[in-house]
Amino acid sequence: MTESFLSPIPIDAVASRRSLERSEAGAVVVFEGTVRDHHAGRPVLRLEYSAHVAVAESAWQELQARTLAEFEVVALRGYHRVGTLAIGECAVWIGVAAAHRAPAFAASQWLIDAIKRELPIWKREHYADGTVEWRHEVIGPRKDVI
Repeated sequence: MTESFLSPIPIDAVASRRSLERSEAGAVVVFEGTVRDHHAGRPVLRLEYSAHVAVAESAWQELQARTLAEFEVVALRGYHRVGTLAIGECAVWIGVAAAHRAPAFAASQWLIDAIKRELPIWKREHYADGTVEWRHEVIGPRKDVI
């Protein structure tokens, strides 16, 4: 059985990092995306993440396979929270282990961008003024589109 990418409970960054330890890995790159207290100059109180679970989990498995095939990495892990998150909580955690730093950095960057671009995960922001908006991040040349 494969471990789930989507998590309704807080991500254990220490245990996740430890799971990447390999004798052949001289580099481990970790990315932790946390909930910030603002967006576009507006105060944010909390976020909610929802996902199409079956599709997101399947797409995550494909991204893992592509990463292992395209980059010289020896291990990787990733988790994305679903549900309501407070300011400061970890929303997404990506870890990549490789023999050398260059492929670890490259794989990590590619992987987080692919997650944002390809997985059906949606973010709803709750603002201090009482309004709520669904957000969708766009990676690439059309970042201005939301």
